[in-house]
Amino acid sequence: MPCFCYILFSSKLNKYYVGSTTDLERRLQDHNRGKEKFTSIGTPWVLVYKEMYVTLVEARTRERQIKKMKSRRYIESLISSVG
Repeated sequence: MPCFCYILFSSKLNKYYVGSTTDLERRLQDHNRGKEKFTSIGTPWVLVYKEMYVTLVEARTRERQIKKMKSRRYIESLISSVG
């Protein structure tokens, strides 16, 4: 089963959210149903970027790597690289 590192965008908050999961569709639905405290205030969230990995450990490692950058510019460069 593929695993994903993903980036969501909320136009309401003008913010990005970086996460990882084994079920991308369900996870996006969870975020938009308000199941997570942080993302509940930013609905609707839109999937703007994803990377596929073999294991969840790899996806989580990549998630932490992106978050460590603490850079909106870096996130936006990732998104534009797939455009």
